Order: sequence, then C-alpha cells, then structure tokens
Amino acid sequence: MSEMSKRERGSGRVKLERETRETQIKLELALRGSGRASLDVELFFLRHMLETLAVHARLDLKLNARGDDEHHLVEDVALALGAALRRGLDALGSVERFGHAVVPMDDALVLVALDLVERPYAQIELPYSIWAHFLRSLALEGRFTLHVRKLAGCDEHHVVEAAFKALGRALRAALRPPSSAAPSSTKGEVRWG
Repeated sequence: MSEMSKRERGSGRVKLERETRETQIKLELALRGSGRASLDVELFFLRHMLETLAVHARLDLKLNARGDDEHHLVEDVALALGAALRRGLDALGSVERFGHAVVPMDDALVLVALDLVERPYAQIELPYSIWAHFLRSLALEGRFTLHVRKLAGCDEHHVVEAAFKALGRALRAALRPPSSAAPSSTKGEVRWG
C-alpha cells in the first residue's frame, strides 16, 4: 500500500492515493467546500452514498476507485476517506468538534452523533452490514467517535441513505470553526497535527 497527501490550510484540502492488490483509489477532499462530488466509482450505491455525504457535509470530493469485489471496494474507500478526513483536520486546526443530526427519509428516521477528537469508536446500527462496516471503518481510520442509531424505518435503502445524510450534516456542524474562544475540552484546546 502506498499513500501520499498534500494539504492546503483553510479548506482542509487533502490528496491521497491508496493502492493494494485489491483496490486502487485516488481521492481529493476539501473539508470546507461547497458539496461538489466528482465520483468515478463502479458501485452505484456507494457512489450515491458518497455524493449524499458530500452534499450534506459541504465537502468537495473527487474520487476514482476500482476494486476486485464489493466488500474490498467499500471498505478501502472508507479507509481512504477516513485517512483523508484525519489529514484534513490536521490542516484545519481547531474545529467545533461535536456534531449531531436527526434526519428523516420517508419511513426512516436516523440519528448520528460524532466527536472529532482522537478517540476512535463506532457504534453503528444499520440494516446492511456492509454499510455499517463502511461507517465503522471511516470512524476508526478517521480517529473519531461515531454513533448511528436507527430510530424508525422499514425500507433498508431509506435507513442507510438517511444515515449518510445525517452523517453529512453532523460532520458539517463539527467541522465549523469554533464558535467561541472557550476550549472544546476540559483538557484545554484540542488541536490536530
């Protein structure tokens, strides 16, 4: 596996490449973007969820990803995105840190809460194990705490899509510049980098 990154202060911009025997991924991410997504990904539902995440988080995401099967592709995209998120946080410095959202989608209602401090943990409640695995891999590689709870819903597609929308909105809130000079932790200011 080889990785490379390039950072630009202010937008949390990162370029990253991840290559294994199973996957080839090139990713560009701006944490403070406008929600633009340019995605060359074979798996349609993955592409749809990444576009949903980018729009709701206001991330600019450019991704080219190929893999030998669905599991490897979904997992490695999550790992690459998590690594890019962590590196983008390094470039941003201080952020609001916490974010949460409750999003409805027809029958589905999903709550997402996160803390971007370097305490990796993921408690994910989703109907499809592959998408729970995606979110868990994203949080653990991104080194943040993530909770996803299905509050209602019988259509599994709607539940997963509501989760990605809620994750996007929670990330957008957490990535904002701090709203006050007060520290975001009793330990003092939390900084990355």
